[in-house]
Amino acid sequence: MVLAIHGGAGVERGDLDEAGLAEARAALEAALRAGHAKLQAGAPAMDAVKAAITVLEDAPSFNAGKGAVFTHDGRNELDAAVMDGASGAAGAVAGVSRVRNPILLADRVMTSSAHVMMVGAGAEAFAHEQKLDLVDPSYFRTERRWQQLQRALEAERKAQPQASVLTGDARPYFGTVGAVALDADGLLAAGTSTGGMTNKRYGRVGDAPIIGAGTWADARCAVSGTGWGEYYIRAAAAHEICARVRLRGDDIRIASDAVIDQLIPGAGGDGGAIALDANGRVAFPFNTPGMYRGWIGADGVPHVAVFREDEIVLPDGR
Repeated sequence: MVLAIHGGAGVERGDLDEAGLAEARAALEAALRAGHAKLQAGAPAMDAVKAAITVLEDAPSFNAGKGAVFTHDGRNELDAAVMDGASGAAGAVAGVSRVRNPILLADRVMTSSAHVMMVGAGAEAFAHEQKLDLVDPSYFRTERRWQQLQRALEAERKAQPQASVLTGDARPYFGTVGAVALDADGLLAAGTSTGGMTNKRYGRVGDAPIIGAGTWADARCAVSGTGWGEYYIRAAAAHEICARVRLRGDDIRIASDAVIDQLIPGAGGDGGAIALDANGRVAFPFNTPGMYRGWIGADGVPHVAVFREDEIVLPDGR
């Protein structure tokens, strides 16, 4: 049994003080323990994925749930997806503003509807029908994210008219959270949740809720991505990693590195991912200074890391 998680690529030294870094690490460990408890109790991989991501969504350290970034209009628009490797079933939501834990709604789309993706008000109406926890949009406001938006807006005002909406924050699209799990029956699952991109407009949706782009799981491989979503969508990045495992027999780490460290940067994007195969081998590819990441195995000991130079022992998969 293995569970791996990420809290987003793109983190750099100086982004957080020591207290903030300690808070993020504690949240990663709590998420790992929550998911491990499910696996230890014999629950399926999807239950572990949901348990871990729910903890991360409730932690303001990450760009998902409580810590979601703001759109250009000062709103929080949340996206999430889940996929079950054994059945190929999947569920996703995009552009919700009142669902406390979008990952749970994505799961209900998968298990309790005839659809794969729901968006906006319709998704929230379905959440109400499913008796999921709805909150006032103000629940998602944090001062840190609000100030990030103000800086982005100020930079945008000073920029040339044709300047990108990304101006003002070099990493507006980072911070997505995700989890992949392998259960006692050897089955895989994946999930991803995000607040999207600081200063985004026009109902923009990134890769996280798009099955095959930011989230994928099959019988051999599970992936959750974090990075510049437009490039992950164009590359079908999560599916591409697993396709290389399934069709070419690539090792999970070779496949992950090829997509995240070569294909995505080659097209102009950046970011990271977590990937897990049916033998319990984990990959944490990323091409930024840091990525919140961690894993936990059958012994229940969480392993977490943040920056590139942080050492993290990987499970050998045997």
